[in-house]
Amino acid sequence: MSNGDYRARIYERYATNFMDSGQTFDAAEADRWGAAYDSYFRGWLPADKGAAIVDLACGGGKLLHFFKRRGYTNITGVDISPEQVALSKQVIPNVVEANVLDFLGSNPSTFDLITGLDIVEHLHKDEVLRFLDTCNAALKPGGRIILQTPNAESPWGAMHRYNDFTHEVGFQPNSLSRILALCGFTQVQSREAGPVLHGAKSAIRCAMWATIKAGLKLYNLAEVGVTGSGVFTRVFLIAGSKPQGQPADGRSPRAAAAS
Repeated sequence: MSNGDYRARIYERYATNFMDSGQTFDAAEADRWGAAYDSYFRGWLPADKGAAIVDLACGGGKLLHFFKRRGYTNITGVDISPEQVALSKQVIPNVVEANVLDFLGSNPSTFDLITGLDIVEHLHKDEVLRFLDTCNAALKPGGRIILQTPNAESPWGAMHRYNDFTHEVGFQPNSLSRILALCGFTQVQSREAGPVLHGAKSAIRCAMWATIKAGLKLYNLAEVGVTGSGVFTRVFLIAGSKPQGQPADGRSPRAAAAS
Protein backbone atom coordinates (compact mmCIF):
# COMPACT_ATOMS: atom_id res chain seq x y z
CA MET A 1 0.00 0.00 0.00
CA SER A 2 1.59 3.28 -1.02
CA ASN A 3 1.65 6.01 1.60
CA GLY A 4 0.55 9.19 -0.13
CA ASP A 5 0.67 12.41 1.87
CA TYR A 6 -3.09 12.45 2.45
CA ARG A 7 -3.00 8.92 3.90
CA ALA A 8 -0.21 9.70 6.33
CA ARG A 9 -2.06 12.80 7.50
CA ILE A 10 -5.39 11.05 7.97
CA TYR A 11 -4.26 7.74 9.45
CA GLU A 12 -2.10 9.44 12.08
CA ARG A 13 -5.30 10.31 14.01
CA TYR A 14 -7.84 8.16 12.18
CA ALA A 15 -9.57 6.87 15.33
CA THR A 16 -10.13 10.38 16.67
CA ASN A 17 -10.99 12.29 13.50
CA PHE A 18 -12.78 9.66 11.40
CA MET A 19 -14.07 6.99 13.81
CA ASP A 20 -14.99 9.18 16.79
CA SER A 21 -13.31 6.63 19.04
CA GLY A 22 -12.30 7.19 22.63
CA GLN A 23 -9.04 6.02 24.13
CA THR A 24 -10.54 3.07 26.00
CA PHE A 25 -11.77 -0.15 24.37
CA ASP A 26 -15.50 -0.71 25.02
CA ALA A 27 -15.98 -4.46 25.47
CA ALA A 28 -19.76 -4.22 25.94
CA GLU A 29 -20.18 -2.32 22.68
CA ALA A 30 -17.89 -4.81 20.92
CA ASP A 31 -20.06 -7.68 22.18
CA ARG A 32 -23.19 -6.00 20.81
CA TRP A 33 -21.48 -5.36 17.49
CA GLY A 34 -20.13 -8.91 17.26
CA ALA A 35 -23.40 -10.72 17.91
CA ALA A 36 -24.48 -10.42 14.26
CA TYR A 37 -21.15 -11.76 13.00
CA ASP A 38 -21.91 -15.21 14.38
CA SER A 39 -24.50 -15.30 11.58
CA TYR A 40 -22.47 -13.42 8.99
CA PHE A 41 -19.47 -15.75 9.45
CA ARG A 42 -21.42 -19.02 9.69
CA GLY A 43 -19.44 -21.89 8.20
CA TRP A 44 -16.45 -19.69 7.41
CA LEU A 45 -14.45 -19.83 10.65
CA PRO A 46 -11.82 -22.47 11.47
CA ALA A 47 -12.96 -25.36 13.67
CA ASP A 48 -9.52 -25.39 15.31
CA LYS A 49 -9.40 -22.75 18.07
CA GLY A 50 -5.63 -22.66 17.67
CA ALA A 51 -5.83 -21.71 13.98
CA ALA A 52 -3.62 -18.79 12.94
CA ILE A 53 -5.86 -15.76 12.33
CA VAL A 54 -4.83 -12.26 11.27
CA ASP A 55 -7.20 -9.30 11.13
CA LEU A 56 -5.95 -6.70 8.68
CA ALA A 57 -6.79 -3.05 9.36
CA CYS A 58 -7.98 -4.25 12.76
CA GLY A 59 -9.07 -0.74 13.74
CA GLY A 60 -10.25 -0.42 17.33
CA GLY A 61 -10.11 -4.18 17.94
CA LYS A 62 -13.76 -5.23 17.74
CA LEU A 63 -13.10 -8.23 15.53
CA LEU A 64 -10.08 -9.23 17.60
CA HIS A 65 -12.40 -9.18 20.61
CA PHE A 66 -14.93 -11.29 18.66
CA PHE A 67 -12.33 -14.01 18.02
CA LYS A 68 -10.99 -13.87 21.59
CA ARG A 69 -14.51 -14.22 23.05
CA ARG A 70 -15.09 -17.31 20.90
CA GLY A 71 -12.02 -19.06 22.16
CA TYR A 72 -9.46 -18.46 19.41
CA THR A 73 -5.96 -18.23 20.85
CA ASN A 74 -3.63 -17.49 17.91
CA ILE A 75 -4.79 -14.04 16.83
CA THR A 76 -2.83 -11.17 15.29
CA GLY A 77 -3.99 -7.65 14.46
CA VAL A 78 -2.37 -5.28 11.96
CA ASP A 79 -3.11 -1.59 11.43
CA ILE A 80 -1.23 1.39 10.08
CA SER A 81 -2.81 3.90 12.49
CA PRO A 82 -1.03 4.35 15.84
CA GLU A 83 -4.29 5.27 17.58
CA GLN A 84 -6.05 2.16 16.28
CA VAL A 85 -3.14 -0.04 17.32
CA ALA A 86 -3.23 1.41 20.84
CA LEU A 87 -6.93 0.55 21.13
CA SER A 88 -6.50 -2.96 19.74
CA LYS A 89 -3.64 -3.70 22.14
CA GLN A 90 -6.18 -3.34 24.95
CA VAL A 91 -7.82 -6.48 23.51
CA ILE A 92 -4.78 -8.64 22.68
CA PRO A 93 -1.05 -7.91 22.92
CA ASN A 94 -0.17 -9.19 19.44
CA VAL A 95 -1.03 -6.12 17.37
CA VAL A 96 1.45 -4.81 14.80
CA GLU A 97 1.67 -1.23 13.54
CA ALA A 98 2.52 -1.81 9.89
CA ASN A 99 1.53 -1.50 6.27
CA VAL A 100 -0.53 -4.65 5.65
CA LEU A 101 1.30 -5.47 2.41
CA ASP A 102 4.67 -5.33 4.14
CA PHE A 103 3.37 -7.47 6.99
CA LEU A 104 1.82 -10.12 4.74
CA GLY A 105 4.89 -10.23 2.52
CA SER A 106 6.97 -11.15 5.57
CA ASN A 107 4.62 -14.02 6.51
CA PRO A 108 4.19 -16.40 3.54
CA SER A 109 1.98 -19.49 4.00
CA THR A 110 1.37 -18.55 7.64
CA PHE A 111 -2.34 -18.04 8.25
CA ASP A 112 -5.44 -20.23 8.28
CA LEU A 113 -7.76 -17.20 8.13
CA ILE A 114 -7.26 -13.63 6.96
CA THR A 115 -9.99 -11.10 7.72
CA GLY A 116 -10.25 -7.59 6.35
CA LEU A 117 -13.37 -5.69 7.30
CA ASP A 118 -13.59 -2.35 5.51
CA ILE A 119 -10.09 -2.27 4.04
CA VAL A 120 -10.22 -3.18 0.34
CA GLU A 121 -12.23 -0.06 -0.58
CA HIS A 122 -9.37 2.09 0.77
CA LEU A 123 -6.99 0.83 -1.93
CA HIS A 124 -6.33 2.00 -5.49
CA LYS A 125 -7.09 -0.56 -8.22
CA ASP A 126 -3.49 -1.71 -8.64
CA GLU A 127 -3.19 -1.99 -4.86
CA VAL A 128 -6.33 -4.16 -4.71
CA LEU A 129 -4.69 -6.78 -6.91
CA ARG A 130 -1.42 -6.63 -4.97
CA PHE A 131 -3.34 -6.89 -1.72
CA LEU A 132 -5.31 -9.97 -2.78
CA ASP A 133 -2.25 -11.65 -4.30
CA THR A 134 -0.33 -11.03 -1.08
CA CYS A 135 -3.22 -12.33 1.04
CA ASN A 136 -3.27 -15.50 -1.05
CA ALA A 137 0.47 -15.98 -0.60
CA ALA A 138 0.17 -15.46 3.17
CA LEU A 139 -2.51 -18.14 3.53
CA LYS A 140 -1.79 -21.79 4.10
CA PRO A 141 -3.29 -24.11 1.45
CA GLY A 142 -6.95 -24.52 2.37
CA GLY A 143 -6.97 -21.18 4.21
CA ARG A 144 -9.70 -18.60 3.80
CA ILE A 145 -10.02 -14.85 3.33
CA ILE A 146 -13.08 -12.91 4.53
CA LEU A 147 -13.65 -9.32 3.43
CA GLN A 148 -16.35 -6.74 4.11
CA THR A 149 -16.85 -3.70 1.90
CA PRO A 150 -19.51 -1.17 0.81
CA ASN A 151 -21.96 -2.62 -1.69
CA ALA A 152 -22.41 -0.75 -4.97
CA GLU A 153 -25.48 -2.92 -5.66
CA SER A 154 -27.31 -1.43 -2.67
CA PRO A 155 -29.52 1.65 -3.05
CA TRP A 156 -27.45 3.09 -0.18
CA GLY A 157 -24.13 1.88 -1.55
CA ALA A 158 -23.02 5.28 -2.83
CA MET A 159 -23.65 6.84 0.58
CA HIS A 160 -21.42 4.27 2.23
CA ARG A 161 -18.84 4.40 -0.57
CA TYR A 162 -18.40 8.17 -0.11
CA ASN A 163 -18.84 8.22 3.67
CA ASP A 164 -15.07 8.14 4.16
CA PHE A 165 -12.59 10.36 2.31
CA THR A 166 -10.08 7.50 2.15
CA HIS A 167 -12.37 5.21 0.13
CA GLU A 168 -10.86 4.85 -3.35
CA VAL A 169 -12.93 2.22 -5.17
CA GLY A 170 -16.31 0.50 -4.93
CA PHE A 171 -17.39 -3.10 -5.42
CA GLN A 172 -20.45 -5.24 -5.69
CA PRO A 173 -20.59 -9.03 -5.27
CA ASN A 174 -19.98 -9.90 -8.92
CA SER A 175 -17.00 -7.59 -9.40
CA LEU A 176 -15.22 -8.62 -6.22
CA SER A 177 -15.95 -12.31 -6.83
CA ARG A 178 -14.22 -12.12 -10.20
CA ILE A 179 -11.21 -10.29 -8.78
CA LEU A 180 -10.84 -12.87 -6.01
CA ALA A 181 -10.96 -15.64 -8.63
CA LEU A 182 -8.34 -13.80 -10.70
CA CYS A 183 -6.08 -13.78 -7.63
CA GLY A 184 -6.36 -17.55 -7.16
CA PHE A 185 -9.26 -17.90 -4.72
CA THR A 186 -11.98 -20.52 -5.15
CA GLN A 187 -15.31 -21.31 -3.45
CA VAL A 188 -16.09 -17.58 -3.44
CA GLN A 189 -19.33 -16.72 -1.65
CA SER A 190 -21.02 -13.37 -0.91
CA ARG A 191 -23.43 -12.59 1.93
CA GLU A 192 -25.52 -9.71 3.15
CA ALA A 193 -24.75 -7.88 6.38
CA GLY A 194 -28.36 -7.27 7.31
CA PRO A 195 -30.67 -7.80 10.27
CA VAL A 196 -30.22 -11.02 12.24
CA LEU A 197 -33.09 -12.69 14.08
CA HIS A 198 -32.64 -12.61 17.87
CA GLY A 199 -35.92 -11.26 19.29
CA ALA A 200 -39.23 -9.56 18.56
CA LYS A 201 -37.80 -6.28 17.25
CA SER A 202 -35.28 -8.03 15.04
CA ALA A 203 -38.06 -10.28 13.70
CA ILE A 204 -39.89 -7.17 12.51
CA ARG A 205 -36.71 -5.82 10.92
CA CYS A 206 -36.07 -9.17 9.20
CA ALA A 207 -39.61 -9.22 7.80
CA MET A 208 -39.31 -5.63 6.58
CA TRP A 209 -35.95 -6.38 4.97
CA ALA A 210 -37.34 -9.46 3.20
CA THR A 211 -40.12 -7.27 1.75
CA ILE A 212 -37.66 -4.60 0.62
CA LYS A 213 -35.42 -7.24 -0.99
CA ALA A 214 -38.38 -8.66 -2.90
CA GLY A 215 -39.11 -5.17 -4.20
CA LEU A 216 -35.51 -4.64 -5.30
CA LYS A 217 -35.51 -7.97 -7.12
CA LEU A 218 -38.77 -7.03 -8.84
CA TYR A 219 -37.30 -3.65 -9.85
CA ASN A 220 -34.28 -5.39 -11.41
CA LEU A 221 -36.48 -7.94 -13.13
CA ALA A 222 -38.64 -5.23 -14.66
CA GLU A 223 -35.70 -3.15 -15.90
CA VAL A 224 -33.11 -5.70 -17.02
CA GLY A 225 -34.82 -9.10 -16.87
CA VAL A 226 -32.82 -10.57 -13.96
CA THR A 227 -33.20 -10.22 -10.19
CA GLY A 228 -29.58 -9.32 -9.43
CA SER A 229 -27.28 -10.94 -6.89
CA GLY A 230 -29.80 -10.82 -4.06
CA VAL A 231 -27.14 -9.15 -1.90
CA PHE A 232 -28.50 -5.65 -1.34
CA THR A 233 -27.29 -4.51 2.11
CA ARG A 234 -25.20 -1.36 2.12
CA VAL A 235 -22.13 -3.42 3.01
CA PHE A 236 -21.57 -7.06 2.13
CA LEU A 237 -19.22 -9.88 3.11
CA ILE A 238 -17.34 -12.14 0.76
CA ALA A 239 -15.11 -15.16 1.39
CA GLY A 240 -12.80 -17.25 -0.75
CA SER A 241 -10.47 -20.18 -0.15
CA LYS A 242 -6.91 -20.91 -1.23
CA PRO A 243 -7.00 -24.36 -2.88
CA GLN A 244 -4.94 -27.20 -1.52
CA GLY A 245 -1.78 -27.59 -3.60
CA GLN A 246 -1.73 -23.97 -4.79
CA PRO A 247 1.79 -22.46 -4.89
CA ALA A 248 2.62 -19.73 -2.40
CA ASP A 249 2.49 -17.05 -5.12
CA GLY A 250 -1.22 -17.71 -5.67
CA ARG A 251 -0.97 -19.13 -9.19
CA SER A 252 -2.84 -22.27 -10.11
CA PRO A 253 -0.73 -25.46 -10.19
CA ARG A 254 -1.18 -25.59 -13.99
CA ALA A 255 0.09 -22.01 -14.44
CA ALA A 256 3.04 -22.66 -12.16
CA ALA A 257 3.99 -25.81 -14.04
CA ALA A 258 3.85 -23.98 -17.38
CA SER A 259 6.20 -21.20 -16.25
